[in-house]
Amino acid sequence: MPNLTLQHTETLVIHECPACFVLHAIPKRMERERMEEGGDIFCPNGHKWHFTTSEVAKLRKQLEDAAQTRQWLNGQLTHERDQRHAAERSASAYKGQTTRLKNRAAAGVCPCCNRSFVQLRRHMETKHPDFAVGDDA
Repeated sequence: MPNLTLQHTETLVIHECPACFVLHAIPKRMERERMEEGGDIFCPNGHKWHFTTSEVAKLRKQLEDAAQTRQWLNGQLTHERDQRHAAERSASAYKGQTTRLKNRAAAGVCPCCNRSFVQLRRHMETKHPDFAVGDDA
């Protein structure tokens, strides 16, 4: 079997364990990730110590939260706008139906059986002349 040679170059950063004071090295990339995002590191004796989240990571998280909140609020705004338009259309339809029924009653037509009554028409014309067309429902 031939001898294989592997050459690897990496920068290591030396840290001191805050519990047992043993010096140990970690890759520079790991240190940078822990400093940016927070996380745990273990010393050779098994003690766990923690990098707190950096200010950059905290601000990035706040920005993401604000973007999510804005997206949710935009969705809510669209929903509320759609609900308002639907309510306005419904109110307009009810107003039209009410006006139609009022006009029919003023003309002496029963709203239930659609029969015409001369006495009702005369009554509406003499006693309630402003009841029909032009009134707001």
